[in-house]
Amino acid sequence: MTKINNVDVDNLQSFEALWRKDPSASRKTQVIEGEWIVEEGNVQFQSTVRFEGGETVLRVDNPTFMGGGGHQPGPMHYCFFGLASCYTGTFATMAAMLGIELKKLTVRVEAAVNFLKVFGLSDDPTMEEVRVKLHVVSDAPQDQIKQAEELALQRCPVVYTLRNPVRLVPEITISHS
Repeated sequence: MTKINNVDVDNLQSFEALWRKDPSASRKTQVIEGEWIVEEGNVQFQSTVRFEGGETVLRVDNPTFMGGGGHQPGPMHYCFFGLASCYTGTFATMAAMLGIELKKLTVRVEAAVNFLKVFGLSDDPTMEEVRVKLHVVSDAPQDQIKQAEELALQRCPVVYTLRNPVRLVPEITISHS
């Protein structure tokens, strides 16, 4: 097994070969189901998230200005965590595929979030930009690192989702008991 940057390059190459032959095999359905907790003194939302190697429980407690207790990460924390982990992981993967060995890779995601729209007090955008800053420590040439960055920006699923409108299909079921 060839591992570079904690990325299994052999496994990546085998899936790439499989998906070249059968692109439909690359489609995976992601499902998150959760529940808003109506009892006081608890978190506000929780979900048991199932993944290839098991499951974990994620909990949300909105900040106090959103009516929560602020005792757990809020939804925006998870949103930014998803961006940070996906973009950093995609960069590390692209670097590995290019043979770039990383000594250290860190990320900082930041955005000014305007919550006035949530309260109906403004039509201003909730966010105007999200800044993603990678810090790369590597002996690789700068042009190779920039190539890995460009590939990560092109191929990261979360970056794609933020840059391109995705159709949201809401549905509600109402029960009275």
